[in-house]
Amino acid sequence: MCRMCEGPGRFTGPRVNEVLERIEEYGWCVQGVLGTDFRPPWAYTVGLTAEGLPELVITGLPPHLAAGALNAAAAEALCTGPPVPGEPWWLPRSPRLEIVQLSAPAAHLSVAVSCYGTEIEARQLVYPDDAGRFPWSPRYNSGLGGQPVLGVRHDS
Repeated sequence: MCRMCEGPGRFTGPRVNEVLERIEEYGWCVQGVLGTDFRPPWAYTVGLTAEGLPELVITGLPPHLAAGALNAAAAEALCTGPPVPGEPWWLPRSPRLEIVQLSAPAAHLSVAVSCYGTEIEARQLVYPDDAGRFPWSPRYNSGLGGQPVLGVRHDS
């Protein structure tokens, strides 16, 4: 986790107010978490909960790609409804995605928890590697990983 997410206080005061202002203006915002030598970067939406939708998460992408994917996914979810775990999902100019329900969203979405509480729901957008393999394949990304899956895959 990032340093802002660690510790008992998590997000409070002006930071939460700033996020809520962005949500009021745009409908949602994207919170990015930079990677480390041991953890890839990831990002998630904050604000879809207020619309009765699950927040969306993507892992293993640089911040600008993650934000673009999440913004497109949030707009699509608001128009057509949330993506369904285990079903394929397509976004414009994107490969087929698979949706995974997060097992413990409150453990990963600190800003959303600060805004909406620990009962939030979230779904991960899981994308294939260049060869079309998903992270549950041992050959995904030539065995190098890089896209942690934060829930259990739902076989459809």
